Amino acid sequence: MKIRTAALAAAAVLVLSTGTAAATTWWSPRPTEVKPFLPAGATNPAIADGVALGKLVATYTASGLGPAAANPAAPADSPERYVDFPGGALPPGVTITEAQALNVLKRIKANLAAAGLGLGDVVSMRAYLERPPGAAEADFAGWNRAYRQFFANVDLATGKPVPVPLGTAPPAPPMEVNAARPARVTLEIANLPVAGWLVEVEVVAAYKH
Repeated sequence: MKIRTAALAAAAVLVLSTGTAAATTWWSPRPTEVKPFLPAGATNPAIADGVALGKLVATYTASGLGPAAANPAAPADSPERYVDFPGGALPPGVTITEAQALNVLKRIKANLAAAGLGLGDVVSMRAYLERPPGAAEADFAGWNRAYRQFFANVDLATGKPVPVPLGTAPPAPPMEVNAARPARVTLEIANLPVAGWLVEVEVVAAYKH
């Protein structure tokens, strides 16, 4: 019986020790901390694996924004209506989704500025894409090119901007230098709420100071 009791006591100590060790590895953000978790070893990832916010970090949630009507020469309710390149002419290789996404991201920048925030404060993003007329699927590649013009375009190892392509043009300095990598999801949906929209985006930004 003494041997059995000793063995049980030793097992209890082992369990308690294991639990204590596990507890020491537990982590949570400091109250005012904003911490993105990035893929290990990547110096230029497009998005974060996730972003942790301390309990005292205030956030701002922008409503979903689509592109502004910027091309009055195009038919009403057409995707081309929401292209804001001069005269509605797309640069070489720029898709209609890419053009609309650039329009949307400019609107998001203005929306954030009105709330005292910037693109670098964005911690999460949801993007909704509709298929262009006649296409088999949503244009994820065009969306991603536009996204890199405004987000995730600074090398984390060197701190230098990373050239990004616009359409099929050679990579060039981004429109908005921004190291932020928000947590992000991109979804294809059947219909956006405004006829002609191919892109709608909502973001959450953090007041970091």
